[in-house]
Amino acid sequence: MADKAVRKKEGIWETIKTIFWALVIAGIFRTLFFQPFWIPSGSMKDTLLIGDFLFVNKMAYGYSRYSCPFAICPISGRIFGSEPERGDVAVFRHPTRDVDFIKRVIGLPGDTVQMRGGRLWLNGEEVPLTPAGDFIEVKERQGPQGLVPRCVNDPVPEGGECAKQRFTETLPGGRSHSVLNIVDGWVADDTATFTVPDGQYFFMGDNRDNSEDSRFPAQVGGLGFVPAEFLIGRADRIMFSSAGSSLLYFWTWRGDRFFKAVH
Repeated sequence: MADKAVRKKEGIWETIKTIFWALVIAGIFRTLFFQPFWIPSGSMKDTLLIGDFLFVNKMAYGYSRYSCPFAICPISGRIFGSEPERGDVAVFRHPTRDVDFIKRVIGLPGDTVQMRGGRLWLNGEEVPLTPAGDFIEVKERQGPQGLVPRCVNDPVPEGGECAKQRFTETLPGGRSHSVLNIVDGWVADDTATFTVPDGQYFFMGDNRDNSEDSRFPAQVGGLGFVPAEFLIGRADRIMFSSAGSSLLYFWTWRGDRFFKAVH
C-alpha cells in the first residue's frame, strides 16, 4: 500500500511538472513568436470579419513590455525593433486602455494625414480610390456580442442583404486594400490635418464609417497616435473563421477564409 501511495504521489507530481513546463513553453512561444488574436468587431471589414481567428507575428516589429501577457516584460522601449510599413495590418495595445486593437498602418512618423469628403490625403496628395463593387453580408447578429452591421441600404430587415460601398485604396508605394463606406458625411469623413510625431503611428480601420481609430483623440474615447512601444505584431494570415456566436457551431465556419493571407 505504501509503494502504491508513493507511486500515485510521484504520478501527480509528474503531471504537475508536465503542465508547468507546457505552460512555460506556450508562454515563450506566445511572447516571442506568434500570439493568437480573435476579431471581435467589424472595424476592419471586409479585410477581417467578426469571428476571424489569426496569429500575430510578434517578430515583425521587435519586442516591448506589451509583448508579454499582462505587459510584464521588463523592457524599456523596444528591442530588436523594425519599423512597420504603411499598409500593414497591426495589433497594438491601446495607449490609454488595457485592450488590444487591430487596425491598418496609414501614417508613418513625419507624415501628414487628412480626410476630405471621405477621401484619404497623405502628405498633401489624395490617395487613389477606385470602385470595387458592393460588399454584401446578411443583416444578422454577429459574434458573441451580437453586433448588427450597418448598411448603406438601411433599413434592411433581419436576414436581408446588407450592402456597403467598397473601394480599392492604393497607398504610396503601391500597396492596395479594400475600404468600405456606409454613409457620406460621417463625423470623421472630414478632419483636420494630422502630423504624425516621431516614433508614433496613425492607424485607421478599413470599415471607415465604423472604426474607432487615430482620427479620434484618445482624450475623447478614441485612439490618437500610437507610440512604437505599444506595437505587438503584424497580422499575416487568418487561420480559422466562424460566423457564429461560438466556435463549436461548425455549421457557421467560413471554410473559404481558413489560412487566408491578410492584405
